[in-house]
Amino acid sequence: MTVASQDSELYHRAIAHLRALTGREDAEFHPGQFESIRALVEDRARALVVQRTGWGKSAVYFIASLLMRELGGGPALIVSPLLALMRDQVSAAERAGVRAAAVNSANATEWNDIRSRIEAGDLDVLLVSPERLNNPRFRDEWMPTLMRSCSLLVIDEAHCISDWGHDFRPDYRRIRDLIARLPQGVPVLATTATANHRVVADVQEQLGVSVQRRAEGDGQVSAGGDRNGDPGTAETDGIFTLRGPLSRHSLRLGVLNLPDNAARIAWLIEHLRDLPGSGIVYALTISAAEDTARILTESGYEVRAYTGRTDTSEREEAEAALKGNAVKALVATSALGMGFDKPDLGFVVHLGAPSSPVAYYQQVGRAGRATDSADVLLLPGREDPEIWKYFATASMPTQENAEAVLGALASAGRPMSVAALESAVNVKRTSLELLLKVLSVEDAVERVQGGWEATGRPWRYDAERYERIAEARRREQTAMLDYESGSTCRMQFLADQLDDTTAEPCGRCDVCAGPWYPSDVDAESSRRAKHGLVRVGVPVEPRAQWPSGLTKLGIDRKGKIPESERAERGRALARLTDLGWGNRLREIFARDEAGRPLDMEVPPDVGKACVGVLAEWDWSARPVGVVSVPSSSRPRLVDSLARGLSGAGRLPYLGSLEISPDAAARAPQRGGNSAFSAAAVWGRFSVGPELANRLEGLRGPVLLVDDLIDSRWTMTMAARELRLAGAEGVLPFGLALQG
Repeated sequence: MTVASQDSELYHRAIAHLRALTGREDAEFHPGQFESIRALVEDRARALVVQRTGWGKSAVYFIASLLMRELGGGPALIVSPLLALMRDQVSAAERAGVRAAAVNSANATEWNDIRSRIEAGDLDVLLVSPERLNNPRFRDEWMPTLMRSCSLLVIDEAHCISDWGHDFRPDYRRIRDLIARLPQGVPVLATTATANHRVVADVQEQLGVSVQRRAEGDGQVSAGGDRNGDPGTAETDGIFTLRGPLSRHSLRLGVLNLPDNAARIAWLIEHLRDLPGSGIVYALTISAAEDTARILTESGYEVRAYTGRTDTSEREEAEAALKGNAVKALVATSALGMGFDKPDLGFVVHLGAPSSPVAYYQQVGRAGRATDSADVLLLPGREDPEIWKYFATASMPTQENAEAVLGALASAGRPMSVAALESAVNVKRTSLELLLKVLSVEDAVERVQGGWEATGRPWRYDAERYERIAEARRREQTAMLDYESGSTCRMQFLADQLDDTTAEPCGRCDVCAGPWYPSDVDAESSRRAKHGLVRVGVPVEPRAQWPSGLTKLGIDRKGKIPESERAERGRALARLTDLGWGNRLREIFARDEAGRPLDMEVPPDVGKACVGVLAEWDWSARPVGVVSVPSSSRPRLVDSLARGLSGAGRLPYLGSLEISPDAAARAPQRGGNSAFSAAAVWGRFSVGPELANRLEGLRGPVLLVDDLIDSRWTMTMAARELRLAGAEGVLPFGLALQG
């Protein structure tokens, strides 16, 4: 920063705000902070700031917001991705005297008051999620006022704009449209801590500008030109770019390879208490996080699970408990991620690796922001690549689904709700909502009052783009495995993945200085871990309601399923994603090289575990017989499981349901939405004469056995047939539960 800059009136006003923000009279700007503020306030620039977590990006936009307000501007609009992040940002703003509010799904009762504050000029900063920008009510009632009065637009966590994250927040891709609607002279700031050159280019494209020259190094900036033109010349508006070094000197990185899930949990049981302060234990799946939290709690630790299944109020309580050091750790999925602010977070441990070094850097960046040292340890699992593949393929839009949605909307000729669309296209609710967002940002559909409608604009499935995304993911997964192998300094490796050429060996990680963590696990910890993981049995909740839209598929059923036709609460040995039996069950449900399902007798260890589930089942009435669901893919597996449970429980094997002749030619459908899944098995099963005779006169429920329980509609329909044939009750049992 030049002397002239420090003598300017703007600098003195800005430094006063910084000192109020930090509560320190000796606070000074980090290199590049004031330059960014000046670019926004004086030059009204479009700016991109790529700086490591803890550098002070929020100080830049809070101070710039206050300065723009002093110049007579309206509130700044900050697009922020997560509720937890919004809560932290509002709290930080209030501590600094910045009048801030957030509009999101969790505070709808406050919206009218917030609008009144905007109209009265009593608000400096408004935070919204990217999805809110496409909400019809917000778009119609709020955006006209905000577009007239907004003095600064901020896109926080701007790497979400990049196409690698299309399935995470596709609404970030509509930021370019928002920028185009801003009055001339309104500055725009995009901030992130995780951006390589490809992501930077994606962000710049969405900002509507191009840059050829980007200076590297803390505090260095560049005013851009076109990537295809001469440096320093611009065909569009220039962009102010600040890119600092991304190495985090406070983090001590390590990777510990252990043989299995039990060993990893045992390591945590024995050594979690020795990690500094309080921190986060990340898991790849919800069930893994919940299982780990349960086992650690049973071992005497104060921990809480934090996942996508955690209620909003419970999330807030968990965040507060971690910030107040009332717990040793939160055991979390990626639901606890960007922007969570605990400057003294002492450690981050991963049970299983994220699918890319960029995602890993983002998560470990939560630690050591205001401490000299924090420990970061990765405990990779052999199942990690399989989980990466599942999440990558489950979220990728397909041409077939996209065309089905557009066809349904075009045929309707009116807005359709998501529930109505579910009855017209065979796409699960979560995938359907994501697909609608993708089609919306591509201008093929529009969200309006009453639902969604097709725009009629030309659209084509961009297969090349999605293949580019898939290939980028494959490269990132390979890079994550390279990180685990530990051939170079771990921090330098992560910085290299973010295209930070300033990184040097850290001298602290286990590659540079040798392992800093213990690798031993004592017998008692191993016993506790194995005991916790071998606990068998997960509940299978019965379907109680027919899916909406079933009548449109030719099935005259709606509302509640009569109790006389319902199954009771069932059990499965485990979820396929469980840490304990999950790996073993995934082996059983694997497919051969041609993609055909493997079929086998139930292995003895699995059969013994299933008997254990029956032994611990708290049913109100013991079953009086066993019935199996006919399987077209794994008949040996299902038959041997049913007969084995029959013998072990000394229950008569009553036989198998039959597949109705008109349904024999169609296989039951997996993976569709609820209405289509129910329709696919409607009328599929029947009770044959022999089974009907055996059911006659039985007093008590029957155990209904299948291999894999996914949508629960197969069990629902099979149980219904048994109840209609006279069974007093049906207790579903599956070898595995999907999800």
